[in-house]
Amino acid sequence: MLCGIDEAGRGPLAGPVCAAAVILGDDFLRKNGLALALDDSKKLSEKKRQQLNRVIQIEALAWGIGWVSHKEIDRINILQASLLAMKRAYENLLKKAAKKNTPLAQNISVIVDGLHAPAIPPPCTALVKADATVQEVMAASILAKCARDDFMEKAALFYPDYGYDKHKGYPTKTHRETLARLGPSPIQRLSFRF
Repeated sequence: MLCGIDEAGRGPLAGPVCAAAVILGDDFLRKNGLALALDDSKKLSEKKRQQLNRVIQIEALAWGIGWVSHKEIDRINILQASLLAMKRAYENLLKKAAKKNTPLAQNISVIVDGLHAPAIPPPCTALVKADATVQEVMAASILAKCARDDFMEKAALFYPDYGYDKHKGYPTKTHRETLARLGPSPIQRLSFRF
């Protein structure tokens, strides 16, 4: 049984980092397979990402989301925060599966997108570009990006002057100009250079 893990939000200047863990399962691949056109979330349109996000949440065998706040990022650094979000995502996947009485194999193996793997019990392999080659990681990439984008769109309602609904906290020219004019918002990562 293969679990894919990926994160969204390492590069932004504001907001949390979010990770997702996904086990698609044989039924998902048989029922949805290539017709879904899973891909790295960054290569998909927002509309396609949202469609796939819904299908993955309904049809995947198990999935979980993990969050690390901007304050935790400032305290432990973005790499450690990303790994912690991945660990939390995996733990949430296990909790959700147990709550729904979803049977998971004892021998789960995990593939994580990137160079580093979180400290979790099953064998875990870090693989660069896994979000473009491993379907479970592609699915995790989609869930993490959709969850984080949704968070930043809601944050824009509280901090409308910062444009989080548009740039999602990434260091765009507009975001940097806003920071120079207004200073940091309450969800700013203060350890990052503006």
